[in-house]
Amino acid sequence: MGKILFFDIDGTLYDHEKKLPASAKKAILAARNNGHLIAIATGRAPFMVQPVLDELEIDTYVCFNGQYVVHRGAVVHQGTHDPVLLGRIKQEADRRGHPLVYMDDSEMVASGEGHGYVREGLGTLKITYPRVEADFYKRHPVHQALLFCKEEEEEGYRKTFPEVEFVRWQRVSCDILPGGASKAAGMEHILEREGLKMEDAIAFGDGLNDREMLAAAGIGVAMGNGHDEVKRLADYVAGDVAEDGIARILEELGLV
Repeated sequence: MGKILFFDIDGTLYDHEKKLPASAKKAILAARNNGHLIAIATGRAPFMVQPVLDELEIDTYVCFNGQYVVHRGAVVHQGTHDPVLLGRIKQEADRRGHPLVYMDDSEMVASGEGHGYVREGLGTLKITYPRVEADFYKRHPVHQALLFCKEEEEEGYRKTFPEVEFVRWQRVSCDILPGGASKAAGMEHILEREGLKMEDAIAFGDGLNDREMLAAAGIGVAMGNGHDEVKRLADYVAGDVAEDGIARILEELGLV
């Protein structure tokens, strides 16, 4: 019986230039031809993943770190933030001079104009500064928010808002997720519909938001370019994404 393979995007499928290596594409298509299901599990929004979905012909994916799940083209789960709690977080962020970005399933919106941290964080994803609407969260369902602050400033938010998860992905950027949300939780919605168990899943990732899915999956694979904490809990450590890491680990695992 085939496995289901869940791939993170940035730093796992996409290299440091935000491109999918030809070797990775070839290997993933070969794995599909060998009877394995291919899925995405990313912190990105659904409107940010279409190019890789098209390139790999994927219709099953987890976005927003588990908050938005699509199975064979149909949305099967949408988790949202409590707007009252987001309002409290915004009040604290405003007091401390830290911007937020809110995301629903179709766009991202900044809480304020022209902040350098927003430019830096989103710039690593090749995304331009979003439009500004300070109270967007009051009128739209927010699946995920981003807080822009340095790592040493994050601890204060953790203590003040234990109901949510802060997951850092860049020097001045971290995701804000409802408590209990994770890529692993999102994967469960897909596995259930496929009649599969976690032991049938192989997860590939590199960042702190990949910890739960690598730990939960039957096999967890960390990229060679990944965070040290992620490598420590993985069953396998692949090569660097830019050095045919995906192609070589799929071959090593006997998937191609």
